[in-house]
Amino acid sequence: MKEMNNTGLIIIDVQVAMFSIPNLPLYNGEKLLENISYILDKARSTKTLVTFVQHIGSDEGVFGKGKPTWEIDHRIKPLENEVVVVKRTPDSFHQTSLHEELQKKSISKLVIVGCQTEFCVDTTCRRAFSMGYDSILVEDAHSTFDNEILTAPQIVKHHNGILGGRFVQLKQTSEINFE
Repeated sequence: MKEMNNTGLIIIDVQVAMFSIPNLPLYNGEKLLENISYILDKARSTKTLVTFVQHIGSDEGVFGKGKPTWEIDHRIKPLENEVVVVKRTPDSFHQTSLHEELQKKSISKLVIVGCQTEFCVDTTCRRAFSMGYDSILVEDAHSTFDNEILTAPQIVKHHNGILGGRFVQLKQTSEINFE
């Protein structure tokens, strides 16, 4: 068995709800899942720490704990030995066990993927930076929805431009290696 490296993969809010909002498709949703699956397979094959972050909202909403839409998408389902951190805010570190879990395994570098670009992905990238993590945002493995002002591709491009080189390093899915 390979020695553990200091890199961890963080998969943020890739839950059924993201793919089930009527008349509001997640931008590039199928490609997003393909890219995350590819990265996840690479991480697992190198024994890299994989941590899933799962948003929980109000009981009556789509992120209500235990609802089918709250579940992590079955196409990237966590394995028994993989950590699932539940969060209630856009910040994956705020009032969660994420930092503790990473520290237990001496993780200092993060590869970040998931949903939603302008909320949980952005906030988690900035928080990881302020906590001293060296992070890579996979620029083609995070996504969001159109809003009243911008299209989802514009939001993704904008956040890659703002976060990249300041808070994170940007890489394409094909450039991710855990060795």
